[in-house]
Amino acid sequence: MSSLTATHAPKGLEGIIATTSSICYIDGEQGVLAYRGIDIHDLADHSTFEETCYLLWNARLPSRDEVRDLGRQLGQERKMDKAVLDMLRLAPKNALPMDVLRIAVSALRFFDADEKNNDHAANVRKAIRLTSQIAMTVAYFDRLRKNKPLVDPDPSLSHSANFLLMLNGERPSPTAERALDIALILHADHELNASTFAARVTAATLSDMHAAITSGIGALKGPLHGGANEAVFRILESIHQAGADPVGYVRGLLAQKKKIPGFGHRVYHTEDPRATHLRQMSRDLGHSKGEPDWFEMSHSIEQFMKSEKKLNANVDFYSASTYHTLGIDVDLFTPIFAVSRISGWAAHVIEQLDDNRLIRPRAEYVGPAYPVKYVPIERR
Repeated sequence: MSSLTATHAPKGLEGIIATTSSICYIDGEQGVLAYRGIDIHDLADHSTFEETCYLLWNARLPSRDEVRDLGRQLGQERKMDKAVLDMLRLAPKNALPMDVLRIAVSALRFFDADEKNNDHAANVRKAIRLTSQIAMTVAYFDRLRKNKPLVDPDPSLSHSANFLLMLNGERPSPTAERALDIALILHADHELNASTFAARVTAATLSDMHAAITSGIGALKGPLHGGANEAVFRILESIHQAGADPVGYVRGLLAQKKKIPGFGHRVYHTEDPRATHLRQMSRDLGHSKGEPDWFEMSHSIEQFMKSEKKLNANVDFYSASTYHTLGIDVDLFTPIFAVSRISGWAAHVIEQLDDNRLIRPRAEYVGPAYPVKYVPIERR
């Protein structure tokens, strides 16, 4: 038999502690999420995405001058080598934006000034570059596939406002800018989720930041992780097009044994604290743009799922209607997740490499009992 003591490891490593980290604190029973000990509600109410990036990468809140300097650095890195831009132009217009983003991040390494440097300071610089470049990549590919001219960033604008400017071709309203900024803060990190763990495993081999982030993007693409908000919107869109009753439509899906995306969470046993803010954003944006139907549909479904199935909305549920009201195409929902999560991925890669040990778990063997006799091919 195997030399390992049977542990009956849970599927999906649920509840398994894989490492120590000082980046993200979660209390699933109380519905608490905190970055470096600071509650997500405080950050969503008072912080900016730039300040949150600084907090994640440097383990403390920045001074006014430090956050201003980070904003300046992000602005300086909103540039892209012609070779990478040409690659975006050559990508099929029907390619999935997540696939294009994954390839682009790999290619960006060739032109990174710290390509061969893997120390702490170099990785912080790479984090800054990638935060700017990932947002540019998502916005630029969307415009290229629609045969629209590229829009230059504006150094006077925030990261969120620049992204919306480069994506939509016009300066966003203060409401839209703040809504996206809060969404980026809420999605910035979430401990050892699938994509962050993938990034840390890659980094632990002493690979590089770009390779680790590429691993994270690959994991985020899956519908059980970053793609869930796309699935939420597909349901909302079907209800809207059919003029159906939201509760009746969802009841019909459940009768067909279909899962309703955007509800329940592996970690939270109460409301996902990020959903609290996204619900408010969805409502406020809908009313400000004269499109309240998306929120109202979502709210009806949420109330039904909570009363009938005892399931709470998670971060994906209200992000779907929020992003749609911001004028973002559904296949960009997951790439925008990456526009935010690069901050947390980078923080975890930096932490991993600062005190590295190769991540190499074991598996509980459940195959045929050892030894199984080898049978020559002529006797099989």
